[in-house]
Amino acid sequence: MTIRYLGHSSFIITTQAGTRIVTDPFDPSGYPGKMTYRAFRGEADIVTVSHDHADHGRPEIVGGNPVVIKGNGKFVAKEVEILGVGTFHDAEQGAQRGKNTVFIISADGLRVAHMGDLGHVLTSDQAAEIGSVDVALVPVGGFYTIGPAEADRVIQQIEARIVIPMHYRTEKCFFPIADVEEFLKGKTNVVRLGGSVLEVTSEKLPEEQQIIVLEHEL
Repeated sequence: MTIRYLGHSSFIITTQAGTRIVTDPFDPSGYPGKMTYRAFRGEADIVTVSHDHADHGRPEIVGGNPVVIKGNGKFVAKEVEILGVGTFHDAEQGAQRGKNTVFIISADGLRVAHMGDLGHVLTSDQAAEIGSVDVALVPVGGFYTIGPAEADRVIQQIEARIVIPMHYRTEKCFFPIADVEEFLKGKTNVVRLGGSVLEVTSEKLPEEQQIIVLEHEL
């Protein structure tokens, strides 16, 4: 499969069969002056929405009449299995920012976890329900989500082989969150691809956990 980073927490995951899954599509117009990414104008077969904030939950911008998946439970669409695991957008069980869904996408012999706007370290029950994953798309910017230290704990909880950081400050996102360098400090297992696309196969996963930094496309 290929994993293409659009920006913020939005990716296009394309399976070997050609199924296109967009995660957390955003609408920059919801945050004038704070988010200047371009809006996504492509098509998809499936859209996952971790929660309904404008920087994550705007499936209507995605063309192609996709299947929209929200909430907890097991889903199957276009022969892709997706598990939604309930978590929270903050460390107070949703009292500040509500609920969040972690989606585990199973395709091509891989398990890819999109953590949405996870706001806390996982409970043992949540970690067990998610299970070990091959690729984890993890927020690292803090303030609205987990920050670098909590992200470190979460990626160990789910035994991620590949970690792709997301939801951090960039030259097109001016939220009061940290940039990706805060998460990368002191780490030696970092690969900067210099592009927006990563190709992943079950046969070529790294033996040791690897952090891969992608450049946003939008």
